[in-house]
Amino acid sequence: MDKKEFVLKAVADKKDLIVEVSDKIFDYAETGFHEFKTAKLYEDVLKKEGFQVEMGVGGMPTAFKATYGTEKPVIGFLAEYDALPELSQEGGCTMRKKAEGENPDGHGCGHNLLGAGAMAAALAVKAYLEEHPEAGSVVLFGCPSEEKGDGKAIMAREGIFDGVDAVFTWHPGDKNEIWSESTLANVSVFFNFKGVTSHAAAAPELGRSALDAAELMSVGVNYLREHIISDARIHYAYRDVGGIAPNVVQGHSRVHYFIRAPKSWQVKEIYRRVVDVAEGAAKMTGTEMTYELYAGLSDYIPNHVLSEVLHESMEEIGAPAYDEADFALASRFFHETATLEELEAKRASLRKLFGADHLDEIEARPLHTRISPLVWTGKVQAGSTDVGDASYVIPTAMCTTATATLGTAAHTWQMTAHGNTEIAHKAMLNAGEAIALAALKTMESPEILKKAHDEWLAETNGIYECPIPKEIGPRLED
Repeated sequence: MDKKEFVLKAVADKKDLIVEVSDKIFDYAETGFHEFKTAKLYEDVLKKEGFQVEMGVGGMPTAFKATYGTEKPVIGFLAEYDALPELSQEGGCTMRKKAEGENPDGHGCGHNLLGAGAMAAALAVKAYLEEHPEAGSVVLFGCPSEEKGDGKAIMAREGIFDGVDAVFTWHPGDKNEIWSESTLANVSVFFNFKGVTSHAAAAPELGRSALDAAELMSVGVNYLREHIISDARIHYAYRDVGGIAPNVVQGHSRVHYFIRAPKSWQVKEIYRRVVDVAEGAAKMTGTEMTYELYAGLSDYIPNHVLSEVLHESMEEIGAPAYDEADFALASRFFHETATLEELEAKRASLRKLFGADHLDEIEARPLHTRISPLVWTGKVQAGSTDVGDASYVIPTAMCTTATATLGTAAHTWQMTAHGNTEIAHKAMLNAGEAIALAALKTMESPEILKKAHDEWLAETNGIYECPIPKEIGPRLED
């Protein structure tokens, strides 16, 4: 039996278990660093399957490292499993409808599928190692709190990935393709202003407005945007405005900033300038300013060598095999969950991807049924992922598979709604098969491993500077 057939059989043998784990985590829907039931489920399942499981790695209660084998090379898979706030949704439902129960949160980024698909790959490689123990070892890393942006950064900082030769992972999406573009590095920072309360009409001269300070900071940062690189992004949200009474000079305020750029060193430079703006706002208003780094992550460096192996494996495995019921449900999601404006935007995107000639056919069956060509554009995606921190310490490759209807955006109730459907299950298992096959090919090829390592070394010089200082651990609040 060749490696492809072995992987297909190994995943098929564990299909019911993998789907059960994914669906349970879909129901748990636990947000970052609160994935206690989820982590316990993985611990129990992986121990039963013969892995050595270490819980609480990196000082994070819901992180784990599950290992099988003692030989080199060591191939790793990354499992994520945190949900998003306020995105609870009944699975398979094309109308906005919260899932039963009191939990308001939901898997709007498909991480229930991501973790279970990575587990599928680990189980398949473990089955291979049972027959070929000399081939190497496999590690499944349980990575909490991707959405807060710091789980893997802390794991990398604490050396949890040390000794691993290559990593493969995947992400739910609406297409089957290699994640070939880098992503933005990011830091998450809170700025706090402390002022003096006073009667806003009778004694305004005695007040020092913390709200004014926050607003002046926002004005200053808005002017700063013109003088930073065009690929950078600065976002903010007011977390505390000092109260609700207009006739009181607000004595406290708190603003949450994200600062993103293509490289971590660029983020650090912009971060320094944003702090300068905050200090200026405090001086202008006579308030006190403090700031605290909440989280941070590095840009993703896709390893070309491993990505090519993964793309080859995706083509060998093929795209997910959807049936007519899947296409019918996808058509409902495509047409029933969007406004007319959103529908036109989806159609424009499809025309760009597939051309206008087959638009009607694709709309009727809006699932991605092919493997996209591997293209190195050199572009930077607008989002961020802490897989970047893994890629700075280990050669890393990542793909997506079509767990959702074409045009479905992440971090939406529509994405949550796909999360326990047959569409999602099939694409999840397909991803597990592809990254497992890529792992076996890499494990048994010293040439691939050397080329991947040489490329990684050329990209990073073997240097990783964690964006989260050593004294900052996992944040359970905010």
